[in-house]
Amino acid sequence: MTAAPEEQPAAHPAQRRTLTVLSIAQALGGLSNGVALGVGSLLVAQVTGREELAGLAATLLTLGGAALAVPLAKLAQRRGRRVSLTTGALLALAGAVTLAVGGALDAPWLVLPGFFVLGGAMAVNLQSRFAATDLSTPQRRGRDLALVVWMTTIGVIVGPNLIGPGDALGVSLGLPSLVGAYVISAAAMAVTAAVLWSSLRPDPLLESRMGVPVEAEAPRLRLAAHPRALAAVLAVAAAHATMVGVMALTPVHLDHAGQALGVIGFTMSAHTAGMYALSPVFGWLTDRVGARATVLAGAGILLLSVLANLLLPVALAPVGLALLGLGWSASTVAGSTLVAAAVEPRLRPALQGRSDLVMGLSGAAAGAAAGPLLGLAGYGGLNLAMLPVIATVAVAAVLATRSARADSVTGATAPTTD
Repeated sequence: MTAAPEEQPAAHPAQRRTLTVLSIAQALGGLSNGVALGVGSLLVAQVTGREELAGLAATLLTLGGAALAVPLAKLAQRRGRRVSLTTGALLALAGAVTLAVGGALDAPWLVLPGFFVLGGAMAVNLQSRFAATDLSTPQRRGRDLALVVWMTTIGVIVGPNLIGPGDALGVSLGLPSLVGAYVISAAAMAVTAAVLWSSLRPDPLLESRMGVPVEAEAPRLRLAAHPRALAAVLAVAAAHATMVGVMALTPVHLDHAGQALGVIGFTMSAHTAGMYALSPVFGWLTDRVGARATVLAGAGILLLSVLANLLLPVALAPVGLALLGLGWSASTVAGSTLVAAAVEPRLRPALQGRSDLVMGLSGAAAGAAAGPLLGLAGYGGLNLAMLPVIATVAVAAVLATRSARADSVTGATAPTTD
């Protein structure tokens, strides 16, 4: 006699609605970030009068997203995803309004903190991918997470194309040049907050706890006691650091090499497309062939990106940057899936917040270090410096997917390893 096939758990009836709401919010959040970052460096240079400070826009936005990750995760732990994500969207709205006011007043003391608070949009986008897994079955966790990540594509493509109309709108309202973009950004975050508050019902995190005994206080997360979780966090952070480190200085490298602005823009578009366009494919691979294999494939693609940047002529820079985005996508989708399943459910929001914090800080550190590396060793040296970081992605993936029997934590969910 042959054993009957194992019955797959049914999808939660609220999961389709949850994914729809999160996807809409993700697209709007991506649009807000796309508009804000598109003119961020120009706005900082305009209000400060110092071009060398232009990079602070992206740096402060990233740091703001990282700093807000843990408080929003704690809020989710206590009150659920609906309250947490809506709070993040409202903070981002406040940041966009602050930027509009600061730009109108030509006040750097308002503009710079505005970018930090606008990081709430980035924190919401990161937390939304984990919210997509709250009601997932283990067999669909990677695909559900990847779908929400993929929806960012809409925002990052549409957002920069609204810079011109936003500027025209701002000028028609009597605002200075560049400020109108933040009116668009604020409107996008206002709609995001309204959609999340009104439609993210039932709350996916609270719904996932139905039937689970309620404790007076959630246990404290100690990463040292969860080695697989720590490794999963490290894999995601190392992949992100590799991507940011190379991407941040590629436009400068291309400019120094005499490439036209059109080539630079196309190169960055190819990179963005690589980051998001194929994320559903990597989610499917995570569910079908395993998270370990998918993260290792991502590390391999990151390695190919470094080789392309070293060996191909500068005119083919879009190839290397597209590969950089693809490697980041595979590693981040599969690595985030590991994070989502690395500990018992009541510890997941805390772990997810820590992961987003470490991811953001790693990206900010890599971006800050890339400039001196480019100056000392050139673009080739910058790419070579990423090899040990890529190796960290691969090693961490193996450690994060080792047998659950090797983990001292009881009750932790073993991620897919096959």
